[in-house]
Amino acid sequence: MFGKPDWFERRKYGGWGLTPKTREGWLYIAAILVPLAIIQAIPFWSASERWLIIAGWAAFVAFDVFDIMLRMKKDERETLHEALAERNAAWVMVAAIALGILYQAASTALSGALYIDPVLPVALFAGLCAKAATNWKLSREN
Repeated sequence: MFGKPDWFERRKYGGWGLTPKTREGWLYIAAILVPLAIIQAIPFWSASERWLIIAGWAAFVAFDVFDIMLRMKKDERETLHEALAERNAAWVMVAAIALGILYQAASTALSGALYIDPVLPVALFAGLCAKAATNWKLSREN
């Protein structure tokens, strides 16, 4: 769309997304941030109007960044490294969610009422479904 993959490199150490590597990449980041600052500075919009405009802008930016990330060229080694890093991140997130469930169960059980935030088991179940669907699809392809 608007951004070019040549302007960025894969973010390796700071999460997911893109890191600018050229002047154009930094200008692209500025072109994302300046409209947000302008939207926040305009005083005559209500909070709901401002929220809708920012949500629309964020959706547009997310779509463009996702397009850039899909078009980035990676060699076999980079693909393998990214897959291993994603796997390790997923396992750490699963462990953190499981520990959160155990903590909530123990702390609420001690107070006499068992309550577990439903988001945590739903997140674990969603991960289980994604893994099962991926394994099913890959076993069908081979």
